[in-house]
Amino acid sequence: MIVRHPDAPEWGDGQVQSRIGDRITVNFTEAGKQVLDGRRVALAIVRFDDR
Repeated sequence: MIVRHPDAPEWGDGQVQSRIGDRITVNFTEAGKQVLDGRRVALAIVRFDDR
């Protein structure tokens, strides 16, 4: 799944790597790997790849 962080558009698009509970690990093009709290941020879905 490709996402964007609504409060950090400068991070670019990110690929979700994993989700464990409320912790979401995303690899963003401009910010690298970030671990986010899903209770505090609602990521915007850009594209859903179901490969």
